[in-house]
Amino acid sequence: MSLEIVLITGMSGSGKSVALHAMEDSGYYCVDNLPPELLPAFVALEHKHHGNRVAIAMDVRSATSLPQVPRELDRLRKQGVIVQSIFLDATTETLVRRFSETRRRHPLSHDDVPDGRRALTQVIELERELLADLREQAHVIDTSTIRASQLQSYVKDLMPSAPGQLTLVFQSFAFKRGIPVDADYVFDVRMLPNPHYEPALRDLTGLDAPVADFLRQQVDVGLMGQHIEKFLSYWLDMLDRNHRSYVTVAVGCTGGQHRSVYLVEQLAQVFSDRWTVLRRHRELDGR
Repeated sequence: MSLEIVLITGMSGSGKSVALHAMEDSGYYCVDNLPPELLPAFVALEHKHHGNRVAIAMDVRSATSLPQVPRELDRLRKQGVIVQSIFLDATTETLVRRFSETRRRHPLSHDDVPDGRRALTQVIELERELLADLREQAHVIDTSTIRASQLQSYVKDLMPSAPGQLTLVFQSFAFKRGIPVDADYVFDVRMLPNPHYEPALRDLTGLDAPVADFLRQQVDVGLMGQHIEKFLSYWLDMLDRNHRSYVTVAVGCTGGQHRSVYLVEQLAQVFSDRWTVLRRHRELDGR
């Protein structure tokens, strides 16, 4: 059986410990903050002693040696190792708030510099620069507005995906809570008829039959779905040939309850015949 490695990286305060715990729950042997220099020896040792599923967390504490990680991952892939990379991200504002609430010091902060908001913002932006290459090669999960339980579910959902096959993640969201930073494509459907203004539908969601029936009868909703489908159908083959593992398609409306949820469900059904498809409803999953 091939060795499978899941590499978890991301911004400090974005939830890497939560993600690593989710991997442990899924049966992976996990190690936190492994120095990149030790990756080859560690992989060989774990394959011998702990089985075929390993999850490794690396972060900016190993900043000086992080540049060698993408090259090492490519080398492992050429050896037949299945490698999946997950990068956890969040907005700078969210990260500043989390550090302020927990009173933790950022790993890049200097002891002789007061850790005020301005200094903290600067080190967070520096961290983004240092991790940019790892982010580029990973599946990104935006943790800005999701709970720890949601993050655990998202991480676990990624694991059954067939290695080497592109996975489509369709995600609904509310514009009033911000655009997901993990989205590869964002479609705005706020101009479509809104079930929120129908008293009988207001408290329901796009997962409920009455809302789905209402939206299915709207010509513009159907056109929007067709246009998104046509766009994705054209470009997904090229992304697959470019060895992309994950593509996240975000569909947003005002409240993330009706229109975006309905269209995500419709698109997921259309594309599930060919691609591995995951559904996420950001504003509903945390209920």
